[in-house]
Amino acid sequence: MKRWEHFDYEERDEVATLTFSRPERLNSLTFEVYADIRELTDSLRNRQDVRVFVIRGTGRGFCSGGDVDEIIAELLKRGTRDVYDFAHMTGACVRNLREMPQPVIAAVNGVAAGAGAVLAAASDIRVLAESASFRFLFTRVGLSGGDMGICWLLPRIIGLGRATEALLFGDKITSQDALAWGLASRVVADDQLGAAVADYADRLKELAPWGLAMTKEMVNRAASTDYSSAIETEAFTQTLLMTAEDFREFHAGFTGKRKPEYRGR
Repeated sequence: MKRWEHFDYEERDEVATLTFSRPERLNSLTFEVYADIRELTDSLRNRQDVRVFVIRGTGRGFCSGGDVDEIIAELLKRGTRDVYDFAHMTGACVRNLREMPQPVIAAVNGVAAGAGAVLAAASDIRVLAESASFRFLFTRVGLSGGDMGICWLLPRIIGLGRATEALLFGDKITSQDALAWGLASRVVADDQLGAAVADYADRLKELAPWGLAMTKEMVNRAASTDYSSAIETEAFTQTLLMTAEDFREFHAGFTGKRKPEYRGR
């Protein structure tokens, strides 16, 4: 297993965990962190031995976005092409989270701001500590509120009106607001965050990996297709999965009065 230099990483019991580890900077992102996120998430696509991917932070924050000194100041020195390459790389991180077959859980322990808020929003399940919050800060630094695909993603999570206001103003979204809006899957006491995330991971590991992967695929595709096309695509997908081993394993487990052992085949 590769050692990652710019964040902590471990694999245990089929769960891969990325932990942002710059607590003195509220886990702000650098060029190197982005590059490693892109590489790691891409490498997990074909890892059948990894069933769930968790993203978390250390200290008081989940991730405060791009580092002012190490990214923003440096971008001011770069030309258009280099800046575009950087923006393309950050977008690839989010695309990989959405397209990787494993369910992604964001364990949001504190502030999730800017790009950190986007990475959390791109996760399939977002578990928040009571002290957690979101801020989409892009307009506060003179940029468009649309970054890393968030203008596609956020309205589909919380609705067009709320998403527009959140992206225009960059105001703080508390954990309770996030829960009410659907941006949080669950809010727990700060000291219960780890246990809540572990519970989600355990529940996901009990389900058929290919079924979960195809659910993510269908959700992504349905967001940009018409209703009839969605029905047809889901019919093809279900036909495929109904002839797969995991579907037979469900039946064998059910009739044999035992828990099925899914293998993603």
